Amino acid sequence: MTQTRSIIRGVGGYLPANRVTNDELAQRVETSDEWIQQRTGIKQRYLAADGEFTSDLALAAAQQALERAGLTPADIDLIIVATTTPDYTFPSTAAIVQRKLGMHHGAAFDLQAVCSGFVFAVATADSYLKNGLAKRALVIGAETFSRLLDWNDRTTCVLFGDGAGAVVMEVEHVGDDAPERGVLASSLRSDGHYWDKLYTKGGPSTTLGMGYVHMEGKEVFRHAVGMITDVVNSVFETTGYGVDDLDWFIPHQANKRIIDGAGHKLHIPPEKVVVTVDRHANTSAASVPLALNEAFTDGRIKPGDLVMLEAMGGGFTWAASLIRW
Repeated sequence: MTQTRSIIRGVGGYLPANRVTNDELAQRVETSDEWIQQRTGIKQRYLAADGEFTSDLALAAAQQALERAGLTPADIDLIIVATTTPDYTFPSTAAIVQRKLGMHHGAAFDLQAVCSGFVFAVATADSYLKNGLAKRALVIGAETFSRLLDWNDRTTCVLFGDGAGAVVMEVEHVGDDAPERGVLASSLRSDGHYWDKLYTKGGPSTTLGMGYVHMEGKEVFRHAVGMITDVVNSVFETTGYGVDDLDWFIPHQANKRIIDGAGHKLHIPPEKVVVTVDRHANTSAASVPLALNEAFTDGRIKPGDLVMLEAMGGGFTWAASLIRW
């Protein structure tokens, strides 16, 4: 007897060169470093340069993930880009990344679940791989979220940044007695009744334009911790694992207070929580893979570790995936 599973072969990340501190933001909008840090835990963020697009950030993260996996674009037959800030309404940013990688084969498409997008994409790739629709997938979370911001609105412009993270996932057929590895379970949720709590005021079908981010911060915060614990506990229930088995918790990096609140409610020790929001701010679909990349790069994540990914975003959407490294 054999089992089919999807494993992580490589991880990559990319941040633009332009680092913007809270003090620098305070020169553009009425705010302060103390105000931002106290409410969010954010100290700085990275912003894409003029002419630097979401596909460029995605490409850089993808190339690093491929290099670490010891693979080339010829080995990939599926690209999924989770993004809220595509280069164009169409074609997909994934197709543009496919072109920039020099690929003429395979399938490429975007996935839109806002900040939960990367976790949704991991679950989607896992399904494709386990059902024989692909052999190796490049899963990317990439955003130029700064382009959705009203830079006169201090309640939103201080929260976000740009970046990209990627993983290479590969199908593996092994015996039933092989050591556990790969994506063990995922839980995906959404509830469109909360759409107006976090959204952009525009789009091609409504205003013929893009629109800026609108957020009811207190409402988002009120729901976030409960939604996070919902999907995390759902994955634990599916797999039979619990908090004590977890090596690393990699949450969406939106707000340090939300991260701390979820960790406290789930009884996850702070030393097991990967936090990058202080340096990256909220990079939407890129935040989880960027944090994953950092924890992998600095050696915290090791073979055999049990890693929980989690995110919550506009829609509302919320999701979690449990991975044996």
